[in-house]
Amino acid sequence: MQARFQQIKSVLLDQVSAGLMQAGDKVPSENQLAEQFQVSRMTARRALTELVDEGILARVQGLGTFVADHRPMSSMLEIRSIQDEILQRGHHYSNRLISKHSIKANDQQSVWLAVETHSEVFHTVIVHLENDLPVQVEDRLVNPAWAPDYLQQDFSLTSANKYLNSVAPLTQADHIVEAITPSARLVSLLNIAPSQACLKISRRTYSAKGIVSYALLYHPGNRYRLGSHLEFTPLSEEHR
Repeated sequence: MQARFQQIKSVLLDQVSAGLMQAGDKVPSENQLAEQFQVSRMTARRALTELVDEGILARVQGLGTFVADHRPMSSMLEIRSIQDEILQRGHHYSNRLISKHSIKANDQQSVWLAVETHSEVFHTVIVHLENDLPVQVEDRLVNPAWAPDYLQQDFSLTSANKYLNSVAPLTQADHIVEAITPSARLVSLLNIAPSQACLKISRRTYSAKGIVSYALLYHPGNRYRLGSHLEFTPLSEEHR
């Protein structure tokens, strides 16, 4: 027979697994759990403490205990290969190449890459998977002037970002993040419900030579998040 604190843990874990409690939801307090399961506060506290230690729950001082958010987090202040991000988390990385070819730039694409309209540019669409689950659709345009061998690369062995940084080292990047409703194509590529919101990152990268690429990166909102840590140096009195 399970110890009482284990029974409480099992019930809470079942609720999280079933989606009855989701990331950010507040968990019943020690007093509420003690009353619900007819146990002491110490027993309820042990159940919550072990779930916090296991990373299932998170305590916020003065506010309570909440279901932890386990979606991968990507920094907004650095440009990293999605492959490196996934491997750094200790997870399995794989990808599916959807298309790889040269196209004639339309008016909008020519603006993005600062090339002449109808000039040749390279275009790839790649789905990146984490533990066999799609986490990003990468729709990328590349200026052939700075990466002439781009289409000859085997993207099952290297990421587009990593290759481009090796031939035209990144010096600057602009990006815009917005929430979107996915198209039917994105729903299929990401294997998500049509109602699932997505994060869209529009990113233009530069080297010392010029604009190298323009990428549209799409992430399922329930599998990915963006964040960063900032540190500020206090201003001296004379600068306030």
